[in-house]
Amino acid sequence: MPEPVVARIPGVTEAFHRNQILDLGSGKAVSFDELMHDASMKDILFVGETHDNPEHHLIQIQVLQAFLGRSTSAAMAMEFFQQNQQAVLDRYTLGDMTETAFLKEIDWEKTWGYPYHFYRPLLLAAKQHRIRVLALNAPRAIVRKVAREGLVSLDEEEQAQIPRDMDLGNESHRAYVREAYEDHEKTDLENFEYFYQAQVVWEETMARNLAEFLKSRDRKVIVFSGNGHIVQKFGIPDRVQRRLPLSVATVMPFSLRKTVILERDLADYVWLTGR
Repeated sequence: MPEPVVARIPGVTEAFHRNQILDLGSGKAVSFDELMHDASMKDILFVGETHDNPEHHLIQIQVLQAFLGRSTSAAMAMEFFQQNQQAVLDRYTLGDMTETAFLKEIDWEKTWGYPYHFYRPLLLAAKQHRIRVLALNAPRAIVRKVAREGLVSLDEEEQAQIPRDMDLGNESHRAYVREAYEDHEKTDLENFEYFYQAQVVWEETMARNLAEFLKSRDRKVIVFSGNGHIVQKFGIPDRVQRRLPLSVATVMPFSLRKTVILERDLADYVWLTGR
């Protein structure tokens, strides 16, 4: 018989299996209630995903429902919308705009492209609870331009839409992005430095938008994004904390397809899935 697929944590003798939630700091499995009790105490809760993984999206709606049940004053933020789409997002979640009109105006297939039914429960929950949903991301055209031509190619109007204080010097983050770059279909993305700058534009813009929102508001925020933006916290979380002294927690759904070692700085919590 083949050896079972497990996850291990350095310094911990126990092996962990699919459908367990791991607190990487303590090296222990925790219950969903324990996860939510601890994570809900933070100012910002980041929940990741692999974009095309249905199990990860099911985890997200469970976490959101529990988060809203514990937080009387909350907001939600999403990577999947660009900051220039905020007005449309507000009209749908806080107003009387129909879902059909919303999807048409957002142009979901073009601006995000992953199946909308993965994200629909999150938006319906926000609409039901009438909570603000922040459109976090930088305009897609700007990110694409930087990936191809670099930050130096942006004109003044484009520069005004992204942060001026961007940290391009985190070597651990750079190494992580380079690994993704090597796996990427290059086509016209032949310059790694431009590719890296585009990644930083994404993450610094999302961090800036979160910090600006929270600067004058006493509420908790739950953030949904791809795992790559929260891994080791050097994507969005650390960049938010550079701007504001906020407490954060990261929850990473993780597809356990082979036996792995989970380094303790990967995330605060890892939820092992089978796909």
